[in-house]
Amino acid sequence: MIPVFRRLSRPDVPSVFVRRWVAAGSSAHTLKVRQQIQETRKKAQLGGGPKRIEAQHKKGKLTARERVNLLCDKGSFIEYDAFTEHDCSDFGMEKQKFPGDSVVTGRMKINGRTCFVFSQDFTVFGGSLSGAHAKKICKVMDQAMLVGAPLIGLNDSGGARIQEGVASLAGYAEIFQRNVMASGVIPQISLIMGPCAGGAVYSPAITDFTFMVKNTSYLFITGPDVVKAVTNEDVTQEQLGGAKTHTSMSGVAHGAFDNDIEALLGVRELVNYLPLSNREPAPLRKCDDPWDRDAPGLDTVVPLETTSAYNMMDVITGVVDEGDFFEIMANFAKNIIIGFGRLNGRTVGIVANQPRIAAGCLDIDASVKGARFVRFCDAFNIPIITFEDVPGFLPGTNQEYNGIIRHGAKLIFAYAEATVPKITVITRKAYGGAYCVMNSKHMRGDLNYAWPTAEVAVMGAKGAVSIIFRGGDMEAKEKEYVDLFANPFPAGIRGYVDDILEPRETRRRLCLDLEMLSTKKQTNPWKKHGNIPL
Repeated sequence: MIPVFRRLSRPDVPSVFVRRWVAAGSSAHTLKVRQQIQETRKKAQLGGGPKRIEAQHKKGKLTARERVNLLCDKGSFIEYDAFTEHDCSDFGMEKQKFPGDSVVTGRMKINGRTCFVFSQDFTVFGGSLSGAHAKKICKVMDQAMLVGAPLIGLNDSGGARIQEGVASLAGYAEIFQRNVMASGVIPQISLIMGPCAGGAVYSPAITDFTFMVKNTSYLFITGPDVVKAVTNEDVTQEQLGGAKTHTSMSGVAHGAFDNDIEALLGVRELVNYLPLSNREPAPLRKCDDPWDRDAPGLDTVVPLETTSAYNMMDVITGVVDEGDFFEIMANFAKNIIIGFGRLNGRTVGIVANQPRIAAGCLDIDASVKGARFVRFCDAFNIPIITFEDVPGFLPGTNQEYNGIIRHGAKLIFAYAEATVPKITVITRKAYGGAYCVMNSKHMRGDLNYAWPTAEVAVMGAKGAVSIIFRGGDMEAKEKEYVDLFANPFPAGIRGYVDDILEPRETRRRLCLDLEMLSTKKQTNPWKKHGNIPL
């Protein structure tokens, strides 16, 4: 019951107030509550208010809600916890409360498929993470795991909310724990659309894919001021943790886009290639590109001269449906190519050596790049196609001192433990240990092919002859070695390749093989987990 005071006025009685009780469920109360709900929703929609929204736009950035609305199918976003507020009362924070706090969370559809999202709102306390902010993110992470749907995080935050102290740090730890539990269960994608500093950087680092927006996003453990104070280095935000740094030097980010809109559309495209969870097979969609078409352009891709470079992207785009290939980490470790394509409508992960860069040699960065991608594909039931042209591991003191043995072993480990369909096509060189690493028949490659230009050997002819022979007619002996090993027959005779294909037939054969392998069942021995050489 709610007390209501009304003035009683009669000619013969002085004015008095009479109290009467009105039921809480009365129409007046209901209307008042509804109005309060509507007003709170409107406040939540405005985030930090028109001035801060304008400031966000002036930086060339969209607001948290604009980003979500662009990412999802029209009208499909269902928001969670729009009425949540922080509970901090220190430093006058009890007077500064915004409905929804500094993050927008909920679920949505991307091309009709359910995904979960959180979008940090820089207009509210600089997007800083409070206890309430963390709880909202954890809720959508838990639900994404429960139903088996991808999680997409749009990061734009100044870091921990200092006023809340350890409560904010606890929130980060809760998120990290869920990132780890979700790894290999649901796809996790991070989009850095503003600052992301300190402990906040580790959540994106754990997720499967991290993308950045050029000139407006930054990832670093400590900012330029701290770096200057500790090491006396002068460095800008862009140099320290900008998109160029992390996509071409550190390998922390998997790609960068020119602006928010391109970034969000790029993530939509990536999601189309991925299953919703590890319980689903690789996505299959209708294909208008004939699965059995010849690709005559492939017959002339590999030069006759074995030392001449060529572009492996020409091979990939010649084989996949409609030449459509979504490359991952295009500017990092360019001597290896990774990304997603489709064959007869089925998503495949592609790993390929790039002869145009360092002759396609494997080095530390290429090994780590390839290994992580192979493990992602294996976790999410995506078949792996390998195009091989590798003369070996890159020699030199720099590689040895920085651990090429340990890092190269990561790629071996990733291929060896993968149980998804694995098909390899040797286009030219397959030398030494690198031949073994790139999904050879001996590491449970399901089907291994060679083109007529393939050379499977311990090393190149010149190096081999200089070791085997001392003196004499080296040119003649080199020719003899080439005749013996610089062709696909030694591997074919021993069954190490299943067939020697004409390049133009490659697409047709791969499509047939993937159809056959779609029912593949293979398991590894029981273990808590392997001990990959990290």
